[in-house]
Amino acid sequence: MDGIGIVGAGIAGLHLGLLLRRHDIPVTIYSDRTAEQMAGGRMLNSVAHHHSTIERERALGVDHWNIEEYGYFGHHHYIAGGPQPMVFPGFFKAPSRAIDYRIYLPTLLEDYVARGGEFEVRPVQAADVVKLSDRHDLVVIASGRGNMSAMFPRRADKSPYDTPQRKLCSGLYEGIARSEPNGVTMSISPGHGELLEIPMYSAAGHVTVLLFETVPGGDLEVLAETSYDSDPAGFEKLVLEKTRQHHPTVFERIDTGEFRLTGPLDLLQGGVLPSVREDYARLPNGRYVIAVGDAHTVVDPVIGQGANCASYSAWELGQTILEDPNFDERFCQKVADRRRNRVHATSDWTNLMIRNPPPPHLLQLLVSMSQNQAVADEFTENFSWPDRQWDILATPERVQKFLAGHGMA
Repeated sequence: MDGIGIVGAGIAGLHLGLLLRRHDIPVTIYSDRTAEQMAGGRMLNSVAHHHSTIERERALGVDHWNIEEYGYFGHHHYIAGGPQPMVFPGFFKAPSRAIDYRIYLPTLLEDYVARGGEFEVRPVQAADVVKLSDRHDLVVIASGRGNMSAMFPRRADKSPYDTPQRKLCSGLYEGIARSEPNGVTMSISPGHGELLEIPMYSAAGHVTVLLFETVPGGDLEVLAETSYDSDPAGFEKLVLEKTRQHHPTVFERIDTGEFRLTGPLDLLQGGVLPSVREDYARLPNGRYVIAVGDAHTVVDPVIGQGANCASYSAWELGQTILEDPNFDERFCQKVADRRRNRVHATSDWTNLMIRNPPPPHLLQLLVSMSQNQAVADEFTENFSWPDRQWDILATPERVQKFLAGHGMA
């Protein structure tokens, strides 16, 4: 047998491979794209890494982007509706950062190969996994592309939606001044959707992500359905106009003369169907495969948790491999138990945030954040700790008790 086989070279596959190589475990990562194809293709996502993920990067020896230059320090909130908009900040205990994955993934892949990891470029389908399992001690599915995720049944109890709840339009732009202090803006236009404005480092340098989470049928939906390629100037004009109407604290920092998409490949439009799948599957030959990353859990990007969840899940799987390399069903159950609380909390919290209309206890918490800096800071810090966030948000009674603890009963 030849160590661990990992299908997928995203953050989950690379973090797991890097962790195992630190302990000299043989690893082969399979990908359908070369590093050059990753670097030169369309924007992969618009994710930020929160400081709990950055700590794992430091432990893996891949902390390549100085936090003072590339980091940001909190969230700026704008919530429309009511007699007047709510505008308030929330601060982290340690910074987050956002690096374009066309830079991030090839860099980590280079680290992985330099540390003795094997990398094979070839497409792997679900039908190929049995053969891979005969080659490796354990096969890990870290890619939800194609039919791979279908190997793991969808859990109806954790997957409440049958269609995407937001239509997405995410692009990299020039001409937007950074907020002060440097941070992400979370702007909410009730009934129409959210805008996440994220400072990111890309091939174009320090740029800005505008991720529009548009409610189907709302005024912003047009952004997810309008072609950039057919009329670039018209598309950019539309983005400016919708930002001005719905997200004024972002619009006021835009230099309309300099505003532009950084390139035709720097735009994503579409939708995400949130789902949680079973942790593992038994193959016809009696061996087991483990799901991680998008093969296991897909969340809407509204609170930027997908990559952080994938990194955490991969880390916990790696620790279990190090502690108990007996790749039977008992091992699979230990992996599931070990990561369940945080992974499920991430999914549950995200699904709450995209509920339309939002539940009253979420609105109560947001209003309280605008009135109490400690409440806003704790909510913001918990982007690194989604299980703690869900401890607060899981029920109206929990929100009431949390606010009472801050003297807001």
